[in-house]
Amino acid sequence: MAADASNAFLAYHEPDIVSILTLISFFLFLAIAEWLADKVVRASLIGHIIVGLIYGVPIANILALDWQETFLALGYIGLILIIFEGGLTIRLDLLRQNLLLSIVAALIGILTPIALSFALLNVGFHHTPLEAFIVGTALSTTSLGTTFVVLSSASKSKASSSSSSSSAEDTDANPNLAAAANVDFSQTRIGTVLVSAAVLDDVCGLVLVSVIHNLRGIADDDDGGDGSGSGSAGLGWIIGRPVLASVLMAVLTPAVAKFAVAPVYRRFVEPGLAVRFGHVFNILLMTVVLSAFLAIAAYAGASVLFGAFLAGAFLSGLPAKRNSGGGSERAPGFTETFEEYLGAPQKYVFQPLFFASIGFAVPFIELWTGEVVWKGIVYTLLMAFGKLLVGIVVPAWDLVSSRRKGGSLEKTTGRHTASWAPATLLGTAMVARGEIGLLVIQIGLNETPFLTRKAFVIGVWAIVLNTIIGPVLVGVLLKRVGASIASDYRWGVQAKHGSGAEGDTGAEPTDTSGGTSPRPGLV
Repeated sequence: MAADASNAFLAYHEPDIVSILTLISFFLFLAIAEWLADKVVRASLIGHIIVGLIYGVPIANILALDWQETFLALGYIGLILIIFEGGLTIRLDLLRQNLLLSIVAALIGILTPIALSFALLNVGFHHTPLEAFIVGTALSTTSLGTTFVVLSSASKSKASSSSSSSSAEDTDANPNLAAAANVDFSQTRIGTVLVSAAVLDDVCGLVLVSVIHNLRGIADDDDGGDGSGSGSAGLGWIIGRPVLASVLMAVLTPAVAKFAVAPVYRRFVEPGLAVRFGHVFNILLMTVVLSAFLAIAAYAGASVLFGAFLAGAFLSGLPAKRNSGGGSERAPGFTETFEEYLGAPQKYVFQPLFFASIGFAVPFIELWTGEVVWKGIVYTLLMAFGKLLVGIVVPAWDLVSSRRKGGSLEKTTGRHTASWAPATLLGTAMVARGEIGLLVIQIGLNETPFLTRKAFVIGVWAIVLNTIIGPVLVGVLLKRVGASIASDYRWGVQAKHGSGAEGDTGAEPTDTSGGTSPRPGLV
């Protein structure tokens, strides 16, 4: 379609039949691939990535380039909505209680891949230290979108399979089985640690991206720039800005929500506008808050994805705590509104386009040279191990907690539950690098002179395979031991008023779903 000569409007032309059929087939195959991948490998997002590879530039280039760019933008909106929904549903009380544990897990997930990258790429494969740093930075991230999608899909599939296989007598006799039958893994302690560690990983990844951005300026100075050294002089601020912005947003958001906005919302807004206009008011407020947080994060130098997560968490803390009994009319929760207005578009349009856009960005043909293949596979395995190692914090934390309480682990919990299942879930769920890893490594290739094409392709091998391996392992793990993880006394679903689980005493009640309380039997 071409614009009119007067530039007053865009001339309307009927799309040709080839374009129409191509788009229909694209969305049809996205749906079919999602179903097949879910049945075969328990990770529907892999089907979307494969369709993106085929329809995009990497293989067949069936879609026009402008369509691919459009779908990439729409897919990024899908990623923002995925993370925003995660912020709406995360347990803020568990997030506060396990912050130290999440920080330790995040540090292991960041430092281990970078250290292993230096060991293999620099020492083993003789790439330069800067190449090892850039590729290691890309592999230190965790795909937030993949993390939320895997947890969400696992929760839904577990709930349906458990409800069909468990009788009423079984659940009455065993409360833990009842919890597992309706499990929401975002409400578990291990799920909260996973999400918060993944968020911290990507915040640190953003800081390292700033360093990579600045490498070009350093190179220009070294190659005979103006000699002013202004690029090097500003290095501290370039590195410190995203750190400062992220820390300030993380500290100020809950403080402003709890002490300033929430009291006003509960006293004046919720009983009036929220009750009267329901979903309409909620979706308008959600749009304004999300847009504000995205803009603040972008202009402050933090990640817009971090802003989306904080926006969801901010809204989740606004409504007053709901009583389970009936009575006065209540406003719908923000999670209910999200499902009402955005649930279907997110599931069938935005989310598939996001994972398909990852396929668009994979240099598929360049992956298949002999040296690159074996080096890429070796690096993939090493990078998978680097994130799996994060799971070690679970048994270590159990050991420290039991010794601090002066008893054995069995006496502390009242029963013995192996730590390997939640530990493996934490490690495997952090393996996927996805969109963040591809973004970082492409910045290293396109915006600095330091990363060679060979090192780039080796890194892409690890990013793509880890993004496939991680969700597959999580799906298999949760299918086999998901119920035991959910009912685990220490790492499963936790009560908001102190279940007696580790670190749960004195928990502050927090309405983390915008008014939708957890299902009966969970907490």
